[in-house]
Amino acid sequence: MLTEYIERAMSKAKYKKLEDGTYCGTIRPCVGVIAFGSTLDECQEELRSSLEDWLMAKLRHGQPIPVIDGIDLNVQVPVSARG
Repeated sequence: MLTEYIERAMSKAKYKKLEDGTYCGTIRPCVGVIAFGSTLDECQEELRSSLEDWLMAKLRHGQPIPVIDGIDLNVQVPVSARG
């Protein structure tokens, strides 16, 4: 499910060529996910890495994650399972 979420999120990525010829990428539903690269391919790789790090931080801290294309990673852990 996590891999599918990442793929769906990446399909929503927007890239912009900057004045200096480098690229900037963002994923609008995932506020704070941003990457830069000297080529479009490099920017895409960096954006995927940024997204993965962002997701792990959100999951670790129990912060809400946007639902993308019906994929909801916001899992509630039952009180009895928390120990």
